[in-house]
Amino acid sequence: MRGASASSERTGRHAPEAEESIVFLDRETIPWQTVLRRPSFPHRWTEHPRTAPGEVEDRCRDATIVIVNKVKMTADAIARMPRLRFVAVAATGTDPVDVKACAERGVVVSNIRNYAVNTVPEHTFALLLALRRSVLAYQRAVEAGAWQRASQFCFFDYPIHDLAGSTLGIIGEGTIGQAVAALGRAFGMRTLYAAHKGVSGLGPLYTPFEEVLETSDVITLHCPLLPSTRNLIAAAEFARMKRRPLLINTARGGLVNEEDLGVALRQGQIAGAAFDVATVEPPSMDDPLMRLVDLPNFILTPHVAWASAEAIQTLADQLIDNIEAFHAGRPQNVVH
Repeated sequence: MRGASASSERTGRHAPEAEESIVFLDRETIPWQTVLRRPSFPHRWTEHPRTAPGEVEDRCRDATIVIVNKVKMTADAIARMPRLRFVAVAATGTDPVDVKACAERGVVVSNIRNYAVNTVPEHTFALLLALRRSVLAYQRAVEAGAWQRASQFCFFDYPIHDLAGSTLGIIGEGTIGQAVAALGRAFGMRTLYAAHKGVSGLGPLYTPFEEVLETSDVITLHCPLLPSTRNLIAAAEFARMKRRPLLINTARGGLVNEEDLGVALRQGQIAGAAFDVATVEPPSMDDPLMRLVDLPNFILTPHVAWASAEAIQTLADQLIDNIEAFHAGRPQNVVH
């Protein structure tokens, strides 16, 4: 049942052994109002709103194709799925899936690509503009009656700055990072792509990582979470931010040391921060990010930068395209 805690199944007619058995482990990660068409080939379709770790093996025991977004597919679980041939990840990040274990068993893994090229950059700039112009701080002040107490037609309790003429440092030069740069240039910003931390010789299009930290008015993250990028920004990096920039993270939790972020915000090392992601999602009420939500220069949104209606529909369509391409013997968006 929609939104129920128990599993729901939507199964077509009984399928013979030759038909694909498709299991979607966490259908609730795609809004119900999104059109998720069924694959065009004969198949048996089973979907569950969500799946606990201990339920994965049982639900996928007879599956030939598994659709997953955030549910973990471990090597042990994969080894107990004798019919599994394809894992369709309903996201770009494949962290929950043991891709190496899949490869060892001849299981193909595909992901979703380039669906968020508008929604994530637009959300990034929504956060950036809200901070740069203190939109939420002024809204909260108005709610508290500050306008009525003002001695004139307006009040100036919080800083307001233009984007034009400021420097935008972008960490992550992929499709989304490039789209963010294009929006920045449209606002009249100087844009810098940061070289990878600790790496030199990447060419003239890149600015040394430390220089980006030191010269940017805004720093925005658009890189994957890897062992080399975990805690990419921590106390040492905050100490180098001479211009007290705004820090935006719409990429991955774990890229920023969240305890150090709290110190940097409260000590004024940065002018503000806006995050759409957390290291643990959903965060507990005592999470380092949750302890910052009372600050006027901090914004936290619930991992929705990717979630415009248009982007999610593109994701859903591409998900089924990937499944149909695999069934036709022409797998696409293969993750190695």
